[in-house]
Amino acid sequence: MHVALFHSRLDPAGANLARCIRGLLQEREDWPLCRAASLSLRETGERLIHAEGIDAGLDADLVVFLSRHTSSHPAPALTVHVTGNFGEPSFGGEARSLAPAAPAMMHTVLRGLAAHAPPGYRVSYEATHHGPTALSTPSLFVEIGSTEQEWNDPAAANAAALAVLEASPGQTIPLVGFGGTHYAVRQTEIALSSQGAFGHIAPSREVPLLDREMVSAMAEKTGAVAAYIDRKALPGKEAGRLLAILDGAGLPVLSEGEITGIGTLAWETYAAIRTIAEEIAPGSRVHPGALSGTGVPEVVEIPAPLLSEAEKADARALRDGLARMPVAVVTGKDGETIPSIITFKHQSEEIIHDLISLCIKLIHDRWSTTVDRDRLVVRKMRFDPARARALGVPNGPLFGRLSCGQSIEVEGRTITPAMVQSCSETCIHIPGLERYIDEIHC
Repeated sequence: MHVALFHSRLDPAGANLARCIRGLLQEREDWPLCRAASLSLRETGERLIHAEGIDAGLDADLVVFLSRHTSSHPAPALTVHVTGNFGEPSFGGEARSLAPAAPAMMHTVLRGLAAHAPPGYRVSYEATHHGPTALSTPSLFVEIGSTEQEWNDPAAANAAALAVLEASPGQTIPLVGFGGTHYAVRQTEIALSSQGAFGHIAPSREVPLLDREMVSAMAEKTGAVAAYIDRKALPGKEAGRLLAILDGAGLPVLSEGEITGIGTLAWETYAAIRTIAEEIAPGSRVHPGALSGTGVPEVVEIPAPLLSEAEKADARALRDGLARMPVAVVTGKDGETIPSIITFKHQSEEIIHDLISLCIKLIHDRWSTTVDRDRLVVRKMRFDPARARALGVPNGPLFGRLSCGQSIEVEGRTITPAMVQSCSETCIHIPGLERYIDEIHC
């Protein structure tokens, strides 16, 4: 793999960054990027935004542009982005043209910038903008901004140089982004907390320029497997139009919660799990919990009444317990937990056992239970307002005291909670139930 790093002699920030990289390479040669690729540092006499076709004949796999950043509202910043124009060009490049992105590399450099940024520097993606666009090699800009003071700041140059040399792209989920400001706040937060790696990002002001052709180009030039829309930053009409375009392109739209919830699952595995979940309950959501890596997804079923009673017994403990297991939980449109749980095939028998044990324990801790062969009998004692009224207890605070387990006095008589309770029974069939009960008692 060959990585070409370009800077312009007209650009003080780019020159300082290149100088810092050379210095670090003299100190040591085993930087992560050096172990994965051969590096070449190159200088050009033109501005980088006009460096059309600069990758021609390089035989490079990746081009990294080392550059300054300017802003109408200057502030110390370290940024990363890919180039292109959604409409007419303002700063180089061709109209409605996008350069190939390197989402995994931008993801790791962004994280490196966040790790090494000097105090007071903002770290972020920038939305797609400016040239060059006539490139055939994936590329990214790494920029120091936003004034001459930051362009010549050794600490900023060192931070950016370390972010480049320490770059070691891992498992990521390539995404295209829509909505937000030029500095892509939500997209940046997602990338810093998940595998979500953005390529082309269209800010809110550019979204009206996007049509089916341009959205398809964003996805193709990024190699995107999904899209993210910052819906709060877009009018409902524009968000709806985008959703229709993305649906027509067959590109799934993920929420921030879904992206971060994928955790360390491989995208291909998550996509397979998502497909299974859609078959189980159309319009459902997937919560992978502690499921990670790759595997062959398989559905395990637990008795629906068992899951329902466990949720009634202690919904929070059930949710926390499921989150610690290597399973993907499916929830319906109303948020209800579906009793079809997804895990990896090689551990399905163990997972069924752990799921049933968890549910039985929560029910057993909350209510009185007995076992009748393979039936778990759940007895619930509840405050019965009708019985209380029949004993002369008036509606009001006394009802509350009885329901909380306190005895009361009414016309010289003591009314105990047991006197105003009714009992209900629920029977749940669980094959091999006695084994689970023995384990709980142990």
